[in-house]
This record gives sequence, C-alpha cells and structure tokens, in this order.
Amino acid sequence: MDLNSLNTTTIERATVIHGDSLNILSQPSLLPHKKITLSFLDPPFNQGKEYENHDDLMDENSYWNWMTQICSKIYELTIEGGSLYFMHREKKAEQLLKTLRTSGWTFQNLIIWKKKTSAVPQKYRFGKQYQIIAFATKGSQPKRFNRLRIDYPLAPHHKQKRENGIYVTDVWDDIRELTSGYFAGDEALRDSTGKRMHKQQSPIALLLRIILASSLPNDVILDPFAGTGTTLVVANQLKRYSIGIELGSQNYELIIKRLKSKRIPDNIMKYYSYYQFTEDLAKIWGTEKKQLNQKTLL
Repeated sequence: MDLNSLNTTTIERATVIHGDSLNILSQPSLLPHKKITLSFLDPPFNQGKEYENHDDLMDENSYWNWMTQICSKIYELTIEGGSLYFMHREKKAEQLLKTLRTSGWTFQNLIIWKKKTSAVPQKYRFGKQYQIIAFATKGSQPKRFNRLRIDYPLAPHHKQKRENGIYVTDVWDDIRELTSGYFAGDEALRDSTGKRMHKQQSPIALLLRIILASSLPNDVILDPFAGTGTTLVVANQLKRYSIGIELGSQNYELIIKRLKSKRIPDNIMKYYSYYQFTEDLAKIWGTEKKQLNQKTLL
C-alpha cells in the first residue's frame, strides 16, 4: 500500500487521509511528510458517544493501550524537540499523563481550557467547567516555543489597561467553546436544516493558539483524529503543512468541503490584533500583512 492507493485529498498545504490512524501512522510511507513538528491529539473520549466507524465504549485498558500506541507512533515520526498537545477529559488526567510517559514524551504543562458556559450541576461533586490539554515534547525542551502575548480584556479589579498585553499562561479562559447553544455561532458547521454536523467541533481560536505557540511557517502539523478539520484549516492559513487522518467517511468529506470553501467564520485574521504584542508575530503568523481593525476573541 502507498499514499496513492489511499483515499487522500490535498488542498493547498493540507493533506486529508481517509483511514485508521494507528494503521497509517504505523506505515510512514503512507504519509506525505515524514517529519512532524507538532501534533494535536483530540481522540474519542471513550464515553459512549456515537461515531460512524468507532466503538466509543471500549474496555478502559484497551482504550489506553490504543492511545499509548498512537502516542508512540507520533513520537517516532516527530522531530527532536517537536511537540504534542493531547486534549482529554479532566477525569482522565492520570491515565493521560501515564500514556505520555510510557510512550516517551516529556511533560511540560497541563493546560486548563476553561469553558465559557455554565457547568451542569452534579449531585455528588462540583460541576465541570474545563478541559485539560497536556503539552509534551520529544526531549527535555521544545525546538519551537513562541512566547505569545495577548491583548487580554481588562478585568473589573484592574485599574488600567496593559500597554503590551500579557503572556499566555497555562489557563486559557479567553477561548469560547462551540458546544453550547447559540454560542456555537456561525463557526459551527451545520447541515441544510441548521443542525450541528459535529457536536465536538474545536474552535478556530484554540488551534490557532496551539499552532502559533509551537510551530513556524513550513513546519508540518499532524492531527490523527481530524474530526471537522479545524487543525488543517488553521494550518493552511498560517502557511504550515498539515496532515489530517479521519476514519469517518462523512467527516472526511466534510473536511474537504470546509477546506475548499474557505468560510468567513474560519478566517483567522480576526484574531491578529489580539496577538499583536507577540514578538515577531508577522514571522510566526506567516504574513507581513497586518489588519489592524480586527475583533478580539471575546
């Protein structure tokens, strides 16, 4: 089997592969690029959700063994100092970190992505309002790490606005999720009836931050569970090469359509001014064109 025998589509710098992630990652000859700089891992969470070609109620040991194999294969394909961002449920932090250690990765940060909407009340514990993203590297230090500064909104207890913004920390409370009600907005992909096509669609702003922080133009970005293709959509605009692997045929076609359509809600330039205080932003972003009259994240 080679790349030409797979159901594969390339649009600009993004390559979408229809198939099983573990099988494809186990055969590097199937990939258009052999050295990965950055990977974003947002797998099924094994909590009983419906997927086209996946059982989301696996035995827990089998599930985490699968995750370890995926992380190990990505590790082998990653350049020295390359990065992995692994998103999962907060309840699975222990298993996630063990998986990273077992597969060779060096843990750097546990990022807290705080959601904007209200948490669902629980009967016997506090309601959840965040998701975890583990940031890890191949080796003790990242080869790429751009210290992002953001034009963070003034908090009520602050007296005056910061002239040069603030550095991004490991708590991300300025990125709205797309999973709740009308907050999904125009960015959420919908069918002809207005129904959400993917309930767990990652926001453009989330992948923008990850890719800006841990890569440069012409680097290669991997998303082995591509979903709706947000990683590829952002990477294309930032002049990075990207590989997305997707098992579901409906999602595969959805990604291709999304990449081709270049929807206005997917345009990342509305966030440029939010990162304007980052050193060498034009170089990191991959453009010299600065659009000053842009909206912020909020």
